[in-house]
Amino acid sequence: MTRRAALSVSRLITPWIFLFALLATAVRAAPLLLEDAQPSVDAWPYITMLADPARELTVATALARRSEFTPPNSAHAAMGFRKEAIWLRVPLAVSPRSDGRWVLDIDYALLNRVDVFVASGDEHRHMATMGNLQPFAGRPLRSRAPAVVLDLQLGAQHELLIRIDSVNSLILPVRLSTPGAYHQRANNEFLLQGMLIAIGLCLLIFSLQQWISLGDSVYGKYALLVVCNVLFMAHLFGFGGLYLWNDNPWLETHAAGISSLLTSCATALFIEGVLANDMSPPIRRAMKMIAASLALFALLFALDLLGTRLLAIVMAVLGLLPALLGMPGAIARVKSGDSVGTYFIVAWLTSFIAGFVLWGVVTGNLGASFWTMHALQFGATLDMLIFMRIVILRSAAVHQAAQTASRERDQLHSLAHSDPLTGLLNRRGLNAALAAALPRSTREQSLAIYMLDLDGFKPVNDQYGHDAGDELLGIIARRLRETVRSSDGIARVGGDEFVVMASGLHAEQQAAELGEKLLALFHEPFRLGARECRVGVTIGYVIAPADGTDIVALMKQADAAMYAGKQGGKGMLKRGAAE
Repeated sequence: MTRRAALSVSRLITPWIFLFALLATAVRAAPLLLEDAQPSVDAWPYITMLADPARELTVATALARRSEFTPPNSAHAAMGFRKEAIWLRVPLAVSPRSDGRWVLDIDYALLNRVDVFVASGDEHRHMATMGNLQPFAGRPLRSRAPAVVLDLQLGAQHELLIRIDSVNSLILPVRLSTPGAYHQRANNEFLLQGMLIAIGLCLLIFSLQQWISLGDSVYGKYALLVVCNVLFMAHLFGFGGLYLWNDNPWLETHAAGISSLLTSCATALFIEGVLANDMSPPIRRAMKMIAASLALFALLFALDLLGTRLLAIVMAVLGLLPALLGMPGAIARVKSGDSVGTYFIVAWLTSFIAGFVLWGVVTGNLGASFWTMHALQFGATLDMLIFMRIVILRSAAVHQAAQTASRERDQLHSLAHSDPLTGLLNRRGLNAALAAALPRSTREQSLAIYMLDLDGFKPVNDQYGHDAGDELLGIIARRLRETVRSSDGIARVGGDEFVVMASGLHAEQQAAELGEKLLALFHEPFRLGARECRVGVTIGYVIAPADGTDIVALMKQADAAMYAGKQGGKGMLKRGAAE
């Protein structure tokens, strides 16, 4: 833009700026009309202010200096941090159609001292001294924020003077309402806060239950995060001073700082716990050091060794570091298709926006309204819900990984302990099964071990080939499984050798009957496709503990009995005996 064009634009807009300024001054000069037709009125457009750096002005001297009151040069109802006390002046006119009872309320709980005066002409009345550091019993209304009932003369003009002295940010949403409108708004706020606090308590109970039942420390870190968040919000909106710690100045001046530092501490621990596998060891150590530093600063603040200004610096620096350090891990999760990374980024973005809005309000750069004053609370609640979703997804992933590892372990165990051709136990699996069963065997609950060696298997292999032989072994394994109980064990320990172990036998005769049953399995021919073939079996068996309790010795006895049967004509059942 050229200089000539800039000058032309300036000439065009300057009259409009002057007009708007003139209109704003005219509005502030006019009194605020109170009438029941408009039951709730925002007083900010009518407010003028006077600074009191020395804190020496009385209401009389403030009234005498009316001409020095000027409109606030800050955003709507937000004047930022101020070292001095300030006086606010609101000219009032009460409609004859009003009953004269109006409630003045300043909907911000963390104002240390608020004095309210009503002047009519040269006379003035002190209506109330309020604030979060004043005696709770002295509050005109049992409310979470400064509020007082004003009885104003009908049809008259008054001046409302409010003196405010506070080390906290001067957030001043001043309203004048009829008692009915005030209580309705107060009840709506109570309902909203009750709902948000209830959400936090439900999340806390669930996380503690999961922490106890699963032993997952991430749930414990999440629980700490929820507790600190709820306490911070309860303090910010005055419910801590109203219900939990009224008349406790130490908590009123320390609750916000301690809870905000511990919230950041819990956040750092939570992020490190969830994204541990996506962080390098130095980053994980840095996250833990940040958490420890925040906890230390919380202790220093509690001991009054850390001032509020330094606290703000600590929060501005260390409060953002956990998200910055966790961002690479979250992005890596997003790239891998893991929704946990997306949830983290959404949560951090929400937290940043909410924190930016609150910072704008407390510094006086952004106007105070319902949405801006609740932005941090809504953002924190959304973050808690998102973090709970993250924890649940993480638990599901951990559980799935454990199941996968268990399946893989079972598969490896099966491969190591089973015969790949028949699916039966192999020699290693048989030894493990015998080692588990032998100690439990008694004379009343005996264990029988049968050694089976096929008769005539080699001719089948030679005549029809090895594939047919393998098929025959599979059919034999199937017949054995169908004959014995599911609790009994079957193993293939050689080319055509099988072992059956049966536990819980009440008599030696029962063991012999089972042996005869196994022998009978081979009386029927085996069908291999379109062909039929016959093979027999010779069985040697032993009974534990009657024949011994040593695995190696018992197997030798059963094997010897089987060979004795082979030498005796094959196709028979023979019991072994200890040497």
